[in-house]
Amino acid sequence: MINIENISKKYNNNTVLNIPNLTIPKGETFGLVGNNGAGKTTLFSLLLDLIQATTGQIMIDNIIVSQSEAWKSKVSAFIDESFLIGYLTPEEYFYFLGELRGVNKNEIDEFLKQFSDLFNGEIINAGKYIRDLSKGNQKKVGIVGALIGNPEIVVLDEPFANLDPSTQIKLKFLIKKWSQNSEITFLISSHDLSHTTEVCNRIVLLNKGVVIKDIQTSTETLTDLENYFAEQVSLEV
Repeated sequence: MINIENISKKYNNNTVLNIPNLTIPKGETFGLVGNNGAGKTTLFSLLLDLIQATTGQIMIDNIIVSQSEAWKSKVSAFIDESFLIGYLTPEEYFYFLGELRGVNKNEIDEFLKQFSDLFNGEIINAGKYIRDLSKGNQKKVGIVGALIGNPEIVVLDEPFANLDPSTQIKLKFLIKKWSQNSEITFLISSHDLSHTTEVCNRIVLLNKGVVIKDIQTSTETLTDLENYFAEQVSLEV
């Protein structure tokens, strides 16, 4: 379980995130939506202890992330290309992650077989370094890498960006499959309202660092979110 308590982040007296309380239970597929600057990446960065909060704390299984590293074995993430190692091949990168997470090469090879459709023959045995892959294929490497080692929590920032439509559909199927067949807690941020509402059973909408909506996903969720953003546009005009 993830507990967020009185968390805020300021830059030069500008508050970019302010969440008094938010709880994410185990096994939830949690979607985070909002415009650029809404605070989505800031929240994930605080959760992963990549930046320091101005106030408050985030706890994973009652472990304060900024005060201990005991939570790190439970969590995996792909935020952006900085999480990759460009001078490695995808295979070398996966084996490296396996070493960190106690998974041997044979187990990694077996694990990767389930992603052959997602990889589409362009990643494994392609003879390329990660830095030479397309942005979409780099994202595939990062997402699959985040699933290595049976993490309890997987954090994905904009997983659908830079992917072609066919791959987006494959990724949605993958997330649904993993969330249904395991107790993994997925935290997914995205600008794509349709994809996010389709794979997540809960959606939190951020605007200027504040939680505007926190709703269980239903058939009306996508329309509700689209109406909210349409209203915001009309107010700006």
